[in-house]
Amino acid sequence: MKSHYAIALAVSASLVASAALAHDDEGPIRADGHAPIGVMGDHTHKTGEVMFSYRFMRMEMDGNRIGTDSVSPETIVTTVANPNPGPATLRVVPTNMTMDMHMFGAMYAPTDWLTLMGMVQYIQKDMDHITFAGMAGTTRLGEFTTRSKGFGDSSVTALVRLYDDGDHRVHANFGLGLPTGSITEEDEVLTPMNTRPRLRLPYAMQLGTGTFDLLPGLTYAGRSGDFGWGAQATSALRLGRNSQGYSFGDEFRGTTWVSYSPQPWVSFSGRVAGKTVGKIDGGDDQIAAPVQTADPDNYGGETVDLSLGVNLVGQRGVLRGHRIAAEFGTPVYQDLNGPQMETDWTFTIGYQYAF
Repeated sequence: MKSHYAIALAVSASLVASAALAHDDEGPIRADGHAPIGVMGDHTHKTGEVMFSYRFMRMEMDGNRIGTDSVSPETIVTTVANPNPGPATLRVVPTNMTMDMHMFGAMYAPTDWLTLMGMVQYIQKDMDHITFAGMAGTTRLGEFTTRSKGFGDSSVTALVRLYDDGDHRVHANFGLGLPTGSITEEDEVLTPMNTRPRLRLPYAMQLGTGTFDLLPGLTYAGRSGDFGWGAQATSALRLGRNSQGYSFGDEFRGTTWVSYSPQPWVSFSGRVAGKTVGKIDGGDDQIAAPVQTADPDNYGGETVDLSLGVNLVGQRGVLRGHRIAAEFGTPVYQDLNGPQMETDWTFTIGYQYAF
């Protein structure tokens, strides 16, 4: 992670220096021409334009929640029933999870009214657990960590411009999620009987959905003077069950943001995002451990996040048009179908260049 931050700071410093030396006759490029970096598919391009992008996102989860209440591992293993064969209650509890996601994107506009977008992801997930000994009780046997990494699901999207008068823009998002991520990842675990078999990892640790998904949405952005604003509504609708017999719950997301740009080369943003996700439909019969993440009912819920961000864009020379942006977000409301791990924070940093 330190290397990611060092690179980001170096590029940011270069962009700031470039902006400070900008010539007026080149014409300013507005940093708020793009939404905060955590918003995908937020803008369209003119005929013939191409854009490449890279985003790095880290999410950290810590502790567990049932509904809106935080719960301890001991509460989970003494009160939550195990839906799988074995102990009457759950005996393994996840305590911390990190996910690092590298997202590579490309956009191309064959016409002014149509922009095509594709995205691929590389993901690494790490989850720490506590195993409790035997069939009951609160004696801690030990801890272990599972990991999965590889390419995640991909997507292709058409952005159709509906309205643009220079100050207000509206476009529709028509996307398709492609099941390129693995759903059969395995790793070694510590069981309540103090054995260490290699098992198929629970749903949360898999790299993809295994299903084709419809990704419709609608995006609006506007600005006046130094201020900008926007809103986006998107969803992920699963098209049937995957090869292992299940599908993740449908997702519905909404976000709105405001930005302030004291100079064309920089803008600061605040964003609110809400999400509702359904439970998993069906199940994989190879995922059957006495841990909450192996229960399809312990997925989904409702969350509201608050994020702060900054966008920078170079104004001169070889850095002209190169963008770097960062955004930090944290939940302000979580109502989870639990027990389920709760999110602590997310951090996204990204680079974009159009020509």
